[in-house]
Amino acid sequence: VGGESNETLHTDRPNLPECFQLSVLSWLPSIYLWAVSPVYLFYLKRNNKGYIMMSIMNRFKTVFGLLLWIVCWADLFYTFHELRQGLSRPPIYFITPLVLGMTMLLATFLIQFERLRGVQSSGVLFIFWFLSVLCAIVPFRSKILQASSHTLFHTHMRARTLEFSCCSQKCPRLTSLAYFSEHFSISPQNPCPESTAGFLSKLTFWWFTSLAIKGYKMPLQAKDLWSLNHRDTSKVMVPKLLKEWEKEQAKAKRYVYAVFTRSTDKSGSKYPEEVEVLLSNQKSAPRQPSFLRALIKAFGPYFLIGSFLFFHFYRLLIAFTKQKGVPDWWGYALAIAMFFTALLQTLILHHQFQYCFVTGMNVRTAVIGAIYRKSLVITNAAKRSSTVGEIVNLMSVDAQRFMDLTTFLNMLWSAPLQIMLALYFLWQNLGPSVLAGVAVMIMLIPFNAVIAMKTRAYQVEQMQYKDARIKLMNEILNGIKVLKLYAWENSFKEKVLAIRQKELSVLRKTAYLGALSTMAWTSAPFLVALTTFAVYVTVDENNVLDAEKAFVSLSLFNILRFPLNMLPQVISSMVQASVSLKRVQSFLSHDELDPDSVDRKSSATGKVKRSSKVRTCTMLLSKDPPVLHNINVMVPQGSLLAVVGHVGCGKSSLISALLGEMEKVEGDVSIRGSVAYVPQQAWIQNATLRDNILFGRPYNEQKYRCVLDACALTPDLQVLPGGDMTEIGEKGINLSGGQRQRVSLARALYSDAEVYLLDDPLSAVDAHVSKHIFDNLIGPEGVLKGKTRILVTHGISFLPQVDNIMVMVDGRVSEMGSYQELLKQNGAFAEFLRNYSLDDIVEEDEATGTHFSLLSSYNSAKKMVELVSWLCVILFFSIGILHTAIVHCPELVAVSPFHRQISIISADGENPRSRSVRRQFCSQRRHSETQEKKKPPEVEKLIQAETAETGRVKTKVYLEYAKAVGPLLSVLICFLYGCQSAASIGANVWLSQWTNDASSNQTQENVHMRVGVYAALGIAQGILVMISSFTLAMGNIGAARKLHFNLLENKVHTPQSFFDTTPIGRIINRFSKDIYVIDEALPATVLMFLGTFFVSLSTMIVIVSSTPIFAVVIAPLAFVYIFVQRFYVATSRQLKRLESVSRSPIYSHFSETITGSSVIRAYGRHNAFVLMSDMKVDENQKSYFPGIVSNRWLGVRIEFIGNCIVLFAALFAVTGKENLNPGLVGLSVSYALQVTMSLNWMVRMTSDLENNIVAVERVKEYSETKTEAPWEVEDKKPSSEWPMQGNVEFNDYSVRYREGLDLVLKNITLKVKGGEKIGIVGRTGAGKSSMTLCLFRLLEAAAGEITIDDVKIAEIGLHDLRSKLTIIPQEPVLFSGTLRMNLDPFEKYTDEDVWKALEHSHLQKFVSNQPAKLELECSEGGENLSVGQRQLVCLARALLRKTRILILDEATAAIDLETDDLIQSTIRTQFEDCTVFTIAHRLNTIMDYTRVLVLDKGQIAEFDSPTNLLSQRGIFYGMAKDAGLAQ
Repeated sequence: VGGESNETLHTDRPNLPECFQLSVLSWLPSIYLWAVSPVYLFYLKRNNKGYIMMSIMNRFKTVFGLLLWIVCWADLFYTFHELRQGLSRPPIYFITPLVLGMTMLLATFLIQFERLRGVQSSGVLFIFWFLSVLCAIVPFRSKILQASSHTLFHTHMRARTLEFSCCSQKCPRLTSLAYFSEHFSISPQNPCPESTAGFLSKLTFWWFTSLAIKGYKMPLQAKDLWSLNHRDTSKVMVPKLLKEWEKEQAKAKRYVYAVFTRSTDKSGSKYPEEVEVLLSNQKSAPRQPSFLRALIKAFGPYFLIGSFLFFHFYRLLIAFTKQKGVPDWWGYALAIAMFFTALLQTLILHHQFQYCFVTGMNVRTAVIGAIYRKSLVITNAAKRSSTVGEIVNLMSVDAQRFMDLTTFLNMLWSAPLQIMLALYFLWQNLGPSVLAGVAVMIMLIPFNAVIAMKTRAYQVEQMQYKDARIKLMNEILNGIKVLKLYAWENSFKEKVLAIRQKELSVLRKTAYLGALSTMAWTSAPFLVALTTFAVYVTVDENNVLDAEKAFVSLSLFNILRFPLNMLPQVISSMVQASVSLKRVQSFLSHDELDPDSVDRKSSATGKVKRSSKVRTCTMLLSKDPPVLHNINVMVPQGSLLAVVGHVGCGKSSLISALLGEMEKVEGDVSIRGSVAYVPQQAWIQNATLRDNILFGRPYNEQKYRCVLDACALTPDLQVLPGGDMTEIGEKGINLSGGQRQRVSLARALYSDAEVYLLDDPLSAVDAHVSKHIFDNLIGPEGVLKGKTRILVTHGISFLPQVDNIMVMVDGRVSEMGSYQELLKQNGAFAEFLRNYSLDDIVEEDEATGTHFSLLSSYNSAKKMVELVSWLCVILFFSIGILHTAIVHCPELVAVSPFHRQISIISADGENPRSRSVRRQFCSQRRHSETQEKKKPPEVEKLIQAETAETGRVKTKVYLEYAKAVGPLLSVLICFLYGCQSAASIGANVWLSQWTNDASSNQTQENVHMRVGVYAALGIAQGILVMISSFTLAMGNIGAARKLHFNLLENKVHTPQSFFDTTPIGRIINRFSKDIYVIDEALPATVLMFLGTFFVSLSTMIVIVSSTPIFAVVIAPLAFVYIFVQRFYVATSRQLKRLESVSRSPIYSHFSETITGSSVIRAYGRHNAFVLMSDMKVDENQKSYFPGIVSNRWLGVRIEFIGNCIVLFAALFAVTGKENLNPGLVGLSVSYALQVTMSLNWMVRMTSDLENNIVAVERVKEYSETKTEAPWEVEDKKPSSEWPMQGNVEFNDYSVRYREGLDLVLKNITLKVKGGEKIGIVGRTGAGKSSMTLCLFRLLEAAAGEITIDDVKIAEIGLHDLRSKLTIIPQEPVLFSGTLRMNLDPFEKYTDEDVWKALEHSHLQKFVSNQPAKLELECSEGGENLSVGQRQLVCLARALLRKTRILILDEATAAIDLETDDLIQSTIRTQFEDCTVFTIAHRLNTIMDYTRVLVLDKGQIAEFDSPTNLLSQRGIFYGMAKDAGLAQ
């Protein structure tokens, strides 16, 4: 044996004894295959994926297997032949070929069996062939050695060679074969290649590469994503969870029942309260078991073993470099063994991560699905206990938390295990002195915890400032026009900057804390090492620190660092998840509606088919007293029942009861036939108008048109930009209330049901429309005649036409019968008719033209009075409506093309799946034709679509950011990071010198020096880290301040036209989201990026300096690295975008469903909606799944590069062993070990940096838009008294709104003397408002000029001009703040002046009655003052400024006549000597003015005194006549 061991280990050409070769090596693969195959066969029997056709490859494999089997037999016969020759062989020569032959047969059988079972590529056989090849290498080599020493060629050798070559042939190719099976006949359009990938491909995530390449070539789109694997879809995941959950609930119920029976037996009391208490106790822990069980099935402790085996090899390697005269192949073998364990560790670790992430994804899918399904069947009481927002949160936040936790869960057991194992190895290495190091680690934990708590507190504070700032910005942007007119921009800019200052100071504090914790985090491993080594060397004189001990310990300390930092994170995420678990659990435990509370047989025997009956029924809405008592109703088929009564008497509750939405206490409800329901508040989905009406039923052109006519929707379709294919926004935002109600009616009509429940559908529409609808739809002559209809109504005029009337009082039926009968009874109904405001009857009467006998009882005089007052009201309202329409018109104009744009995207979207679900029944062909017909002509877009950046970020942006940080500071930061890396390298080099003392035996004398210098270097590194973090944080905050300041400065100076064409949301987004990224996300990313970059750099430097030959390998590795990184970044960036885009539809669809759950249930569309939600979740997971895989794909590739670096560092250490000392080897390999992590992070950080730097680009874009003229021009400044007279002169003046548009005013020339009062009139769009905007230079002249008191206004600064004019604008705008601030933001005037102004503007009484007086807080937009009061505040502003020129843009309908008179009289008295321009809508206000200017199409039509104009009988006369001011 000794000889054999010598022959094996201590030669330069090691070999294994033949006996060993034949037994152990040959049997190893066979034993493996025989052991695995029973389990594998069982698995294959259970999982059948359908068979695969024979391919060339498959035949080839089978033939080869048989060939190998023949070779083995030949081998056996040859041995027998040798026996005959008289060469006796040991028995092993007979057994091995036999075993091998059997194994080959088994392998061949497996190849075929797998094909029949549809396995593409098998891991089992792959591992078998791999082992066979490995084991065949040794005999093959030894045969070659023998052959070279003997001339005799052994026949055995041939068999081996053949076997070897076959094995290498036999590795399963990564071919994907065609599937022919029913299993995949319904295959998705774009199946995920994972299912068809080969074993190796799955192992290394190679199957993802195709997507990475596609993403690199061009930005990915939704259509490029793979369909979800069947096993990950909601269809599979949700029922799985629900099944477990139902089991748990059943358990809980059984338990409750047992406890309850026991308790009632004992106490004998059967009070329901007790049951309540018990129930609430039992509800505690239903779901937990099933949840955690699913998650713990994760991978188990594979990868740990990998990482620690690795360190064993590492020690051996360092030991090997110490020994002289050892064969080189030891070192190589060790290096390769290290490489392979690392590789194995990588693969297993990433597969475990993948498993965890996919599990997390599945948990999220299941939780969202369960919550969605629950929300559709939850009772009203339960719905009240959790708001829509809360439930949406359950879906978004809590489901997300589960997902985050599952990814951490394996850390829960692996972290402590890693810590224990690392400590165990350390103890072996260094003995008890390890405890010193561990103590330091434990001390750092509370330090970090304190910092974390502080940081959180600061974050909360900062959020408050941020909210305040965004709120103020929102107000400023909404009222920007007013700020410009009053020249108040500066005051508000200062306010924003003051808030911003506070925000940044909090940020700065957070940054200091961050720097501290970064320091702790970087210096921790060093401090630990320092204390441990110091203690180790000083405790005992015999303790010598050699390379093996030092560097292996350092690596182990680095391993410790990860779990120690992860544990707190895991624990906090567990706490959050347990909170979420409780919340989800309580939501899923809510009571559900009883589906059997309403008996719904489709038809019944007997006369009364399809009626709805409610018999002695007591209902409750929630656990309060009952809402409806003892109701007995029977509605015959085809009749129309009207339900009337006062507000809150239970009319809607009756309808709810019929739908089964209420809890039934006693009695029964039955409805025959299908139901259609129109709720009081129309519920509109975010879909096209047509989809809202069809509501999942097949499209039928004729029926559809008929429905539209009956519901008076046809005229509305002409107005909508896309006809009935117009996309309706959330909650029907782009329809008016009446349109919404009519769409809701149309949906009911189209559903063609047998029973119609209409809950006051006519209240939201105008009188003439409601008449049309009643006549054509509901009434006796309507489309619905012959159907059973229950109509809740307030409109009295319809009552004579219904079959029966049911009057409800306080939840009971007070009387019932036809209209005439009830009038005769003279009971509650007659009373109701009398009280129900008479003008309602008049109004309805005017509209419907039906007369009742009822009115005759009143004397006609009263009727006249009523009528007149009513007409006034109507007039007033109509004016109001007109005005609001005018005011809001710009928004409508602005929004509609935008909506249209959305609808085009979603209707012709690339994704056929979602489209087919949205129009499941609609025949695709007809749909596409109508689509073509319906496309409206392209509208000139007012609002431009926002451009999204795709592709790489330009270098210029990075430079911009560096410039904002400060060029010098940027260089300094990089320099500091360099110094810090240098210090860390220095410390480790010093350590390697120190360890070399051991070999030269001069350890004792310089221990103190060694420890001291090591400590100094380490501490220097810590301090440098801190300083560099500080400077970086300062730089970042400085940049954030600059970028925000420039953005704000620019936006305040931007001309008005920009705000007219840009939605406010887009600007606000720059101020909130993008500034947030620059404030918080970017600094963190930059910090991490610089850190990882310098670590990677220093690694390269160390390795190259210790083994210079390594430089050769760097170039190819770097090339591969950059290549992989570019692919990854491009793909993952786009995947992230797609994921966030597809996430919001889930939540918006969900909140929509909750609000419309009763409608969905009434129409029986429950399952369709569940399907829609599942589709949306799957759509989101479709982009999330490749995102996970892309991280794994990257990880495997980067770690492979890292492992290569380790391999080469080790190999070169072995080759250069003669002139290397063990210290240096330890140093270079320990650095190589760290590099994998930092390379991996560096790619992530690069991609994050790219994502975040975009914010700088976006902010920059809006900081550089065109600005208006300067606010003050020094050399042209007018005198402070200007204008003295107030003469205004227009000279050949023309103006347009924006470049490229037509002129609004053309060649206007006129002179106005100081003190004149000028009225400006003209039809809408004649250019009246433009006149005033020109005076303020909100519009700049296209030609000509305006002079005021001989000063050309185009030459002076804007503020100089605007502060000398005063305007009372049409819509009063107030800002949140004190009343005083709203009147005088610059605090120029005394309190006395302010009170005086208030007195003249008739507000003094109101203000002095307020406790806060002038400090009265106005809410946002002045919501807490009435519109009239706001208008008076604007008047007070004008009175305070008291300039020579006043412009009055008359408020049309915003205020009552009284306030208007007040304003007019104040202006007449207070502004006697001023020049006044009034844009008049009511002519009577300007009849006493000096002159009137009549504009028509932007030109002066008439300009003279009112009396002259009236006598000219021109345009003005016509207008006056219309207003009744002229005969």
